[in-house]
Amino acid sequence: MTEFAVYDETDAPEAARPHLEAAKKRMGFVTTLNGVMAESPELLAGYNALSELFGRSSLPRNAKHVVWITASVLNGCEYCVAAHSTLALRSRVPAEVVEALREGRVLDDPALEAARVFTAAMVDQRGWVGDKQVEAFLAAGYTRRHVLDLVLGIGMKTLSNYTNHIAHTPLDPAWKDQEWTAPATT
Repeated sequence: MTEFAVYDETDAPEAARPHLEAAKKRMGFVTTLNGVMAESPELLAGYNALSELFGRSSLPRNAKHVVWITASVLNGCEYCVAAHSTLALRSRVPAEVVEALREGRVLDDPALEAARVFTAAMVDQRGWVGDKQVEAFLAAGYTRRHVLDLVLGIGMKTLSNYTNHIAHTPLDPAWKDQEWTAPATT
């Protein structure tokens, strides 16, 4: 297995240090994901920029959590499912919603379920969703802008999910209570 370093703001490549310092201010600590990404200051900067932009996007707050968790579950990213489950719960997303997302189950809230279904279709079909799938998402009260903002969220998660797969990023203690194991693939 290829080993990847987990840097912090004191030992990272110089170009990554400002991004790690900003992440520490935002989160209260440097996540191991950011520490791994610091090997490529450009990846770290890109991921953090996408994260900030998606956070400001037009999708409702709970729908953003649906995108993050759904994409991470489908990509089998144990780190991101744990991290985003923790962050969703801290943001007062109901525990039953978080649990259903982690298990890939239907959500009771029709708008959140539409976000889950559309996110899953986008990830599973690599963006090649049909017009009927887009129309179903729009019929749930979302807009064309929401469609594109959802693409932004999936792109952000793709960067982190793939990084975690390659680097076997260790789970931060802050996410430990929401540890998740990807189902075995056949």
